[in-house]
Amino acid sequence: MSGRELAFWADAIIAIMTALVVILHRNPVVSALSLVAHLCSVAVFFLLLDATFLFAVQIILYAGAIMVLFLFVVMLVDPAGEGVAGRIGRAQMAITLGGSLVLLLAMGRGAAAMTAGSPAAADLPAGYGGIKSLGRLLFTEYLFPFEVASILLLVAMIGALYMGRREAD
Repeated sequence: MSGRELAFWADAIIAIMTALVVILHRNPVVSALSLVAHLCSVAVFFLLLDATFLFAVQIILYAGAIMVLFLFVVMLVDPAGEGVAGRIGRAQMAITLGGSLVLLLAMGRGAAAMTAGSPAAADLPAGYGGIKSLGRLLFTEYLFPFEVASILLLVAMIGALYMGRREAD
């Protein structure tokens, strides 16, 4: 078993475990933090596929910005009326989250080192995984699905605004 395969299977186990925690845990804060770890493990999959731009976007945009918004909303609403400390201690949660992020970053660094000199990387076309090739595919071959997804997101946003509006007194 090569190093790439070993990194893939280790990341697959982490991805499945964090996805199960997202689905099965009762505390929404723990589920949201587990979703952050899951999105980081998905980013490692992109790195193993030599798609470095998608790896960076996954970490910065999804695991960073969007999940911070989710966590703010969950902590603001706090539907159960109990803080994070009601289910697990803050120190235990910080150690678990920090440990999983360190593990994912180490796996990403190891995958990048394995990818650099691998024979599979030599078989890829020039510019594979870069912004230019991704943009060219997105706006030529996949233009229709891209536009359909943008219209669906716009309709969902308008629906959420409509459902969240207050009734006139």
